[in-house]
Amino acid sequence: MNKLKQRWNITSNFQFFIILLVFALTGSTSAYIAKPILTFIGITKESVSLWLYYPLYIIIILPIYKVLLLLIGSLAGQHTFFWNFIKKMLDRIGLGFIHRIFEE
Repeated sequence: MNKLKQRWNITSNFQFFIILLVFALTGSTSAYIAKPILTFIGITKESVSLWLYYPLYIIIILPIYKVLLLLIGSLAGQHTFFWNFIKKMLDRIGLGFIHRIFEE
């Protein structure tokens, strides 16, 4: 716990708890929202191969997760932490240009 607090530059246990709670809520919510989106565009487990369904499911979850992470994190009072976290995540997967658009 102390290593994460130091790595994330967190000062209190309460802030650490809030951040972990936001991660939990965001992950669950994005997975819950992705299924109706896939169904809306006509992709279900019955209509396509599972080898196609699950990669598409993950591809749909990723942008939803990032938006929800920033939204829920901001509502929890941790906007700066989650904005920096998302920027790092985008840089690591080679999509850093996205956050640079919003910073100009």
